[in-house]
This record gives sequence, C-alpha cells and structure tokens, in this order.
Amino acid sequence: MISMRTASGLGLTLSLCAGFFIFAVAAQAAPTAPAAPKLEVLQHWKLGGAGGWDYLALDAKGRLFLSRATRVDVVDIESGKIIGTIPDTQGVHGIAFAESMNRGFTSNGRANTVTAFDLDTLKTIQEAKVSGRNPDAILYEPAGKHVFTFNGASKDATVLDANSLAVVATIPMPDKPEFAVEDGRGEIFVNIESDPGQMVIIDSQKLTVKSTWPLPGCNSPSGLAIDSAHRRLFSVCDGKVMAVTDATNGKQVALVPIGEHPDAAAYDKKRGLVYSSNGEGTLSVIHQDSANHYSLVETAATQRGARTMALDAISGKVYLVTADFGPTPPATAEQPRPRPAPIAESFVLLVVGER
Repeated sequence: MISMRTASGLGLTLSLCAGFFIFAVAAQAAPTAPAAPKLEVLQHWKLGGAGGWDYLALDAKGRLFLSRATRVDVVDIESGKIIGTIPDTQGVHGIAFAESMNRGFTSNGRANTVTAFDLDTLKTIQEAKVSGRNPDAILYEPAGKHVFTFNGASKDATVLDANSLAVVATIPMPDKPEFAVEDGRGEIFVNIESDPGQMVIIDSQKLTVKSTWPLPGCNSPSGLAIDSAHRRLFSVCDGKVMAVTDATNGKQVALVPIGEHPDAAAYDKKRGLVYSSNGEGTLSVIHQDSANHYSLVETAATQRGARTMALDAISGKVYLVTADFGPTPPATAEQPRPRPAPIAESFVLLVVGER
C-alpha cells in the first residue's frame, strides 16, 4: 500500500514530469530566431569600361555574364578578370543559357533582336528580330526548347525557336513585363510592372496565358525568384516590400520588408535564404522559416546603385555591379525623374559572402 505521503510525492513527481514534457515539446515546436549569415563585401573588382548595365547571369562553368549596353562582358569569378566579350548586342538587357544546346542568348533592347552565341567560344551564331519592342527579360524553357523575351515597350512576350530563332508566338501582357522564371512543370511566371502589381502565368506548351494574379501590397514588381520545391514565388516591389506568392493558386502568403529601390531577387535553396538587391546600397537577406513564414535577418551594406545580382548556389556568394555617380540633373518636362549619370571607368563588380 502506498502511504499518503508517498502518493503525494508521486503525484508531484508526475506533475513535474508532465510539465517538463509539455515545456520540452513546446520549446521544440516554437520557431527559433535564425542566425544572420553576417555577409560583407569580400571583393571589390574594378572593371571599368564604358556603358551602362542591367542583368547578370552565372553559367554552369562559373563564368559571370554582364550586360554592358552594347556588349556582354564575361568575367571569371575566381579572378575578377574579363575573359571574353560578346559584341554588337545593342541595348542588351538579359542573358539566358541553354546548357544542353551549348548556347546562350541575349535580349537586345535597342535593336529589338535576340543574339544566339556559342557557350564555348562566345562567338555569335545568329541574330534575329523579335516580334515586340524593347526586349528586356529573357528566359530559356527547356521542355519546348523555346526562348522567351519579355518586351517592355510593346507589352508582350515573343517566343522563338531556340534552334532557328524563328518567332513562333507573340503573347500579349496586361502591362510592362519584368523578370520571369519557369518552374520545370510547364509554367512560366512573369512579374507585371503595374500599380498594383500583377503576375502572369504562361502555359509553356500551349504558349498562352493561363492566369493573371494580383499582387496586393506590391507596386511595380521587378525582380522575381522561385522556390520550386515549396512552390513559392518571390517578387521584389516598390515601397520596400517583397511579396511571397503560392505558385499553385496565386494566394499571397507573406509580405516581407526589404530595402529601397530593389531590382533583382534570388533564392538559395541550400541555405534557405532569399535575397533582394537594392539600389540604396543594401542587400536584404531573408530567412525562409517555413513555406509561409519569412524573417529579415540581415541588411548587408553593398554600394549605391547595386540593384542587379547573380547568386552562386554552390558557394552562396552574391555578385552585384554598380558604379560611382555624378550629381542628379534637374527635372525637366521630358525627364521628370532624371537619374544621375555614372562616372566614366568607375564600373565595379562586388562579391558578397561570409568572411
């Protein structure tokens, strides 16, 4: 028989054990604040040269392709040296790769053309006209072997055969298209730079628009990245915000604070991080706590104007470009929002990572 004193002690013990178990389970279930990666500028490579810039793209060989207004410069990411150039790409914006075809493609905004080049030699294979005006973002879709250009001035998308560069379709957009990504499942997602923002979903087999989703709280979305495993899309927007969208149904799952004047986004699936490169001179680092929850964990200093970037998914390093700028000219009727001109020969490539 258990005495009253023993029973009382046993009850207290069981109560304490139960309390400890509940605390332990709760502690295990509660999300912990992720540690910031503590990023900084590791290299500051001065490349110089004339011309503006836009998109960056990193190929499978570890070469960084930089659009430079009339050409594309190719940089070795180990040394920071220019190792090749693709010439005569007038008004070039973007670069896309078809690794299986050993080809690359550029969107040439002023010429209204696409240039195909050999990935080994960097020699031009062919240049062909697109069906729209000012081709900006460019994307290669491997299932159909099509190249898509997203044309800002004509507010449409041109689809070209990747082998012949023949135009096979023109797809109207509701407004100016910006960045685009493909999911490997037959869908292409395109940010639409409107207020409020929108996202167009293209059927990459039928070459038609499947849906147009609103992006509430997101004005003028530009940069776009995708987490294919969790089916999440990351749009960086004016107003210092990133919108996270469910790629299966268009539902917005989060709005996350970022820096001012973003223009590119990147998702690092290995480290569970999302990046936004911001013209104010910062890199917003966002941790993916879960598919629907995100935390801003760091705002790393970069340099004013560093709005476009490329992520090396292996090393986790981020590459950005910018230059020094002169004073902003006064506003005019023709240029109500003038931009300061970059100072000659000040163009630089920044490498951001953990020390």
